[in-house]
Amino acid sequence: MKKGTKRLLGGLAIGLGAIGAAFLTKRTSVQTKSRRAKGKAGDLWARPGMTVTFRAELMPGRDREERTAKVKQLLPSGRVTLYEIEGEHGQGEFDPLS
Repeated sequence: MKKGTKRLLGGLAIGLGAIGAAFLTKRTSVQTKSRRAKGKAGDLWARPGMTVTFRAELMPGRDREERTAKVKQLLPSGRVTLYEIEGEHGQGEFDPLS
């Protein structure tokens, strides 16, 4: 093959690869946003009135009943306020739901 033909085919391959990558990236981000919006309403880790238990490492020497509190409010940031304990608390502070 001539040198000019190789350059033309190489440039064409790079251009098509860039267009394909841009298309796939845009398509993936649109799908991710739509999934996130769909799952946001029902996919919550806590709801008002629900009881949650702090992990034992955060409150050593206390029984499970002493580490359990009731959710007062779910904040837009995903954190919660509790009736019995002051402040905002995140999901990582609590035992996983079983």
